[in-house]
Amino acid sequence: MPRASGFAALAAPAFWLCLTGAVTLALLPNAADFPELSDKAQHMLAFGTLALLGAFAFPRFPKAHLAERLSFLGALVEVLQAIPALHRDCDIRDWIADTIAIVAVLALLHMLNLPRRKS
Repeated sequence: MPRASGFAALAAPAFWLCLTGAVTLALLPNAADFPELSDKAQHMLAFGTLALLGAFAFPRFPKAHLAERLSFLGALVEVLQAIPALHRDCDIRDWIADTIAIVAVLALLHMLNLPRRKS
């Protein structure tokens, strides 16, 4: 089995850790708020980070499929936030912000031809 580069070796565990953290924070009732960032900026930061890490963690997985799955996750989080017991807001604009960040990051990586697929 070929050895992965330093960043690529850390990308998969970092992706799963960030995914777990983002979903947990999104579904916690009255989760901690980061007042220095707007709600949309927090969404874009979380899903942009997931897109970046996902692209490096799974370089052979098509970026369009990664975008589709991460966008679906964003939509699912919004649907789950509609559960009254969570005291969270379900907002389609949050999902749109998620999707914009995902597409922007993956488009930039595509233009830079990163990450490079290994055969």
